[in-house]
Amino acid sequence: MSISDFKSLGLADALISALDRMEITTPTPIQAQAIPAVLKDRDVLGIAQTGTGKTAAFSLPIIDALLKAGGRPKPGSAKVLVLAPTRELAAQIAENVKGFTAGTPIRHMVVFGGVSVRPQIETARKGVDIVIATPGRLLDLVDQKALTLVDIRHLVLDEADRMLDMGFVRDIMRIVKLLPTNRQSLLFSATMPQNIASLAAKILKDPVRVEVTPEVVTVEKIDQSVFMVPQKAKKHWLIKMLPGFDKTVIFTRTKHGANRLSEDLGKAGIEALAIHGNKSQGARQKALSQFHAGELRVLVATDIVARGIHVDDITHVVNFDLPEEAESYVHRIGRTARAGKTGVAMTLCDPSERSKLRQVEKLTGLSFKPEATEFMDAATLAALPAESRSERSPRGRGGPAPKRGGGAAKAPRGAKPGERRGQAADGGKPKPASGERNGRPGGGRRRRRGGGGGAGGERAYA
Repeated sequence: MSISDFKSLGLADALISALDRMEITTPTPIQAQAIPAVLKDRDVLGIAQTGTGKTAAFSLPIIDALLKAGGRPKPGSAKVLVLAPTRELAAQIAENVKGFTAGTPIRHMVVFGGVSVRPQIETARKGVDIVIATPGRLLDLVDQKALTLVDIRHLVLDEADRMLDMGFVRDIMRIVKLLPTNRQSLLFSATMPQNIASLAAKILKDPVRVEVTPEVVTVEKIDQSVFMVPQKAKKHWLIKMLPGFDKTVIFTRTKHGANRLSEDLGKAGIEALAIHGNKSQGARQKALSQFHAGELRVLVATDIVARGIHVDDITHVVNFDLPEEAESYVHRIGRTARAGKTGVAMTLCDPSERSKLRQVEKLTGLSFKPEATEFMDAATLAALPAESRSERSPRGRGGPAPKRGGGAAKAPRGAKPGERRGQAADGGKPKPASGERNGRPGGGRRRRRGGGGGAGGERAYA
């Protein structure tokens, strides 16, 4: 059954008014399917990619339930807990919740590391209806007796596959043990590998499964191309090409690489800011805000930005470095060609990265013929060993213009069995945000939670 408006879903008038103010009129497929199930107090297992409207799918019916139940939260307690893998996603969810709850008595707070814990403790002790949090900092508030989870009625795990990839599984299970068993639980994930299925089985009770896309990531509207560029020449290629691009995200493998590249671009007269796990929350928010607003045209990022962050009108994605995990390639290029638009994805490949390129081809089902550049001409490219050229496609790609990649990519899988514990998603060793120890800037012992590393050292303090 097609649902053309939110009112027909049975949401409270206050929410309908808020949606009207936000000029949100038609439910997305995930919203049309999930909202009725959540309103019926069913647990939900949702499979949907970033950008499909998941935040409204879980927050609108939960806010509706809070409005109908009435009552104020007790001091130091909350009624709803939303867990997110990164600070940026938590802040994005909180911004949506702020809009949905405008004009209502519902109070919310966002909890993450990289900022002072003191204001969060003070807010939590007053009691709030909704807490949106990253796992590590949430547990800090619990450990410091600022917040109890015994009154949680609704639990949401957003981007669950990303949280497991970042090594949050132990934190998540510790949090779940602190919650009442009589609660509603919702789990949303872009993919459904076995580890997510196992987590869902432990947390959800007889869930309604909502799936709005098959477990593939379509790339038909993204022009994908690979250019052979020696590592030392990659920045020179960018300096030459970037003036012809519009809103661009450049992905590097490491945090240090992101800093160095943004500085090199700046020296060449191309304004760019870096964003990664070692940046302060203020610096990260500033970079994203300027990029959102169009005040900044180039963002240099690690894989912390590859998922969960929506920025309108990104025209180009450049893989300065091929990712360590092929799945990250799919998430990276998915930052462009959103909302029905087209986009361009370019990958700069040093000959030493040919094995990583083959892994991307294997995952996506695509075959790339790397193009020659002034930094590696056709003769040099032809002289490379066959495996370096990765020429498994009869398609030619003449000239510098990017060509469209066809077909669809398999969905990224979750953390693989036997994956090295503590591996950081953006290439560095996991560690708390700069200057932060045990939730208190500059002091205390280092926390070692979780079974693996997080993007940019965000395992405990995303």
